[in-house]
Amino acid sequence: MGLIVAGVSHLTAPIEVRERLSYRAQEASSELDRLRSSGAIREGAVLSTCNRTEFYAVENDSDAFPQILATLSRRLAGDGTPFVYAHRDRKAARHLFRVAAGLDSMILGEAQIHGQVKEAWETSRAFSGPILNRLFQSALLTASRAREETGIGRGAASVSSAAVQLAKKVLGSLAGRRAMILGAGDVAELALECFLKEGVKVAIVANRTFDRAETLADRHGATAMHYEECWAALGAVDVLLCSTASPVPMVSVERLRAAAALRAGRPLCVLDIALPRDVEAGAGAIENVFLYDLDDLRAAAVANLQRREQDVPAAESIISGEVEKFWEWVAGLVAVPVVREFREEMDRLRAAELAAAMRRIGPVSPEQAEG
Repeated sequence: MGLIVAGVSHLTAPIEVRERLSYRAQEASSELDRLRSSGAIREGAVLSTCNRTEFYAVENDSDAFPQILATLSRRLAGDGTPFVYAHRDRKAARHLFRVAAGLDSMILGEAQIHGQVKEAWETSRAFSGPILNRLFQSALLTASRAREETGIGRGAASVSSAAVQLAKKVLGSLAGRRAMILGAGDVAELALECFLKEGVKVAIVANRTFDRAETLADRHGATAMHYEECWAALGAVDVLLCSTASPVPMVSVERLRAAAALRAGRPLCVLDIALPRDVEAGAGAIENVFLYDLDDLRAAAVANLQRREQDVPAAESIISGEVEKFWEWVAGLVAVPVVREFREEMDRLRAAELAAAMRRIGPVSPEQAEG
């Protein structure tokens, strides 16, 4: 039995690869079911975010990595080896602890990953067991402790806030500007809050499910719009931020070209922070359309990291201590059946030796037995 994590992240794979390896909850469950049915794994969980896709597993007697690699490669329709990493046992545990604490994030210390790790655990509960349940629980508690006891999360930007700051660099002040958000999830809500803090005059929320757009807009005093109607308003906005969960592009080159034509040369900043990407390839070539995706945020996220980086050693120290505690628990869990088996074997040997001795002695009368 071994613990393994295998996957890709923003550190090993470009967005073109990551978006093809993005799993919805049902897709992740199907893959875990297949891996468990094949006997490759005993327990499993999938963490799939905009910046990583990782399979966590407790192996049976054989190495599960070849099958996990094959799973990822099938989705890529090619060899995933150049992009896929793997960690085992203590290193696998440490990796999840660091991920949950935001130490492995594109934006150091970002808090959103904590909720994503929790969601991955909850979604995979049907395939997890005692070891992965303890691993994820320990990782989440340790991440919370690291954020509370160090400055690792001090002033940390989210992907949403980093995107809004990038829009400021492109357009200058956002005060009085008009922004449209495509999507109505947590990332979209964070972006809406950031836009409003920057003084955006008009904020539009559009979504395929209008009720969700309306609920989000009402919470923040924004305007909700039906998905089919939002394109007519695109030419009047200065920033379009896309954050849907669509498996196919939602924003075509034609729609952006038509919007740009209505703007009389004024720039249109398009922030695509979805995975898979929401904006069709080639849109960045349109004159006066400034398109940025998740990988483009990497350079923008480097700024203002110095203070948080100073707290990394303290956070790493907390993680190291908690990883050892977790691994001691695993060692004890593994030792229990071994000790039980040893004791049962001793009992069997003792009984066998007693039986052999009785055979050598021969029949014993009741009087001899009492004596």
